[in-house]
Amino acid sequence: MIFCKKAFLTIGTVHFAEVVTFYQSILEQEPLPYSPGRYAQFHLPGMVLAIFSPHPDQALEFSASERSGFSLCLEVADLPTAIAKIARFYAPIKEQTIIYASHGREIYLYDPAGNRIILHESC
Repeated sequence: MIFCKKAFLTIGTVHFAEVVTFYQSILEQEPLPYSPGRYAQFHLPGMVLAIFSPHPDQALEFSASERSGFSLCLEVADLPTAIAKIARFYAPIKEQTIIYASHGREIYLYDPAGNRIILHESC
């Protein structure tokens, strides 16, 4: 018996609508399934990104602005092209914020709830 059948990265946020719209734009897809104000799923290669609105009793836990160690890393074919696409709906990203690492180039940005996203281009 396999312990895990499927993996999800979930984002619980009190900024549900803004976060769903952000990921809808960055991933260029509609969420499915989608329950307005409650739950949305985006299907990515090898993974599901789920966004949910926490129960009102838990909202305080999900509204903290502390940075987490978790990152959603999205590998892109061409980093400058990805940056230009995102700049259409997200604050412009400055070229000097590109990080050059041994494994390629990357840039950090944050969704409306403050979750870290790393756009990565392999070398």
